[in-house]
Amino acid sequence: MTPAELADVVLSAAHAVFTERGLDRSVLPEGTTVERPRNPEHGDYASTLALQLSKKVGVPPRELATALAEQLGRAPGVKSVEIAGPGFLNIRLDAAAAGQLARSIVEAGTEYGRSDRLVGERINLEFVSANPTGPVHIGGVRWAAVGDALSRLLRATGADVGTEYYFNDAGSQIDRFARSLLAAAKGEPAPEDGYGGAYLAEIAEAVRKIRPDVLELDDAAAQEVFRVEGVALMFAEIKSSLAAFGVEFDTYFNEKDLHDRGELELALNRLREQGHVFEAEGATWLRTTDFGDDKDRVLRKSNGEWTYFAADCAYYLDKRERGFERVVIMLGADHHGYLGRMKAMAACFGDDPARHLEILIGQLVNLVRDGVPVRMSKRAGTVVTLEDLVDAIGVDASRYALARYSSDSPIDIDVELWTRASRDNPVYYVQYVAARTASVARQAAEVGLTRGEGAAFHPELLSDDKENELLKALAQFPAVVASAAELREPHRVARYLEESVAQAYHRFYDEPACRILPRGDEPVTDANRARLWLNDATRVVVANGLRLLGVSAPERM
Repeated sequence: MTPAELADVVLSAAHAVFTERGLDRSVLPEGTTVERPRNPEHGDYASTLALQLSKKVGVPPRELATALAEQLGRAPGVKSVEIAGPGFLNIRLDAAAAGQLARSIVEAGTEYGRSDRLVGERINLEFVSANPTGPVHIGGVRWAAVGDALSRLLRATGADVGTEYYFNDAGSQIDRFARSLLAAAKGEPAPEDGYGGAYLAEIAEAVRKIRPDVLELDDAAAQEVFRVEGVALMFAEIKSSLAAFGVEFDTYFNEKDLHDRGELELALNRLREQGHVFEAEGATWLRTTDFGDDKDRVLRKSNGEWTYFAADCAYYLDKRERGFERVVIMLGADHHGYLGRMKAMAACFGDDPARHLEILIGQLVNLVRDGVPVRMSKRAGTVVTLEDLVDAIGVDASRYALARYSSDSPIDIDVELWTRASRDNPVYYVQYVAARTASVARQAAEVGLTRGEGAAFHPELLSDDKENELLKALAQFPAVVASAAELREPHRVARYLEESVAQAYHRFYDEPACRILPRGDEPVTDANRARLWLNDATRVVVANGLRLLGVSAPERM
């Protein structure tokens, strides 16, 4: 019995009790929440329904809990119901009902863990958004892993998600990039405020192949060629490296388009209509202090130039005009100062910042080798890049390592740990379960052991403590996925796979009393078949969980 199926059983019992007592059934929820108790001695599941409804119907919670327990205790699959404290219901399932979960998971396959929890939410999720002035550095790679995992989680819970990469192809940093490329092409040192690294010479040479005459132009014209062609080449490389990392976006949005389409002027007019724009010192300002910002912000300078903040305003409005109800933006550790101004900006447009705008801040990442941080890339010159990380530990380990921790915590990625083929390597520990369950399935086929259908499956035989522990772990998966999506915390999935599923499976597999495969000439028994269902259900959950993190579930290791 899955948690959702048990929730329906609890709700049916509540309907029966309310009908018998003449209570108002309209207060009953559409779905009843059941959860695993923290202490397994308290039962398989717990429900707080009696506590939730007692005030609404004027019945003491323990009295209501007693009536619910009596009704629920008669339901098929429920072994017993105990009342704890002021009205908690602790529910125990019989072995057959508990074991039936294995079949439900296998039959659901890739759908197990998915829900409609966030159906109706239209979310724009922007992440990475590194400027096209160099390779993606390790901080951006963290958002690539976390952002992509979050998009998968949100979609798995029913949200309509649009992923977006915003790249700044206008402004002073692009001018510095173009000057740096021109200097590299001439064999000159980079400008004082320019960019360094071997990649600049590579890009400069590629531009020269596209435009062999570029160095024959005057510096202004040559710089424009390097700006246009260099940005295109750099961004193509960024997209390619992210795609190799398993991350692609629904939309790649150019800042320059905002300027070309007049959207900054449109945003200014919209803000002016809301009454939050004023003129001072020859410049145009947005009065963000009305909504908690520490100072008002300039939209257009006295010389007529737009500020970066003006582009931020236009971009936010563009997303909202495209129909996204919630705008989620992932920013690096150096962007804490943006929170106040961005929230105030949303309020200036007339939006509710708490509902329409969500900003996530990611902390720093270090790549560590032999206990010492790796300080720079051979190619980029100043930072550790996506390619450096993948070269060091591989795509799967990189994605898992970056998604495994809460994004608001700094992390050190130890090269030695994440390349080790042992249980203390977290991604190896989880992937080993995927490989072992696949291996068991292959060996079962070789000896003629199949799961069996219909009456051939006896879920009541999954009664050992280790089997029950594994079933309980597998049952938690849908709730873990939902909470990880709602809290924007993909690391919950990784920790669940390690600390619940992998640990429980290894204990189950290593328990002699839970042997899946018959030995020697032993005949295949119903217990072997039931345990094969449990083995295969474990692979489904591990594969589904790893897929949400963008990590493979290998069949062999």
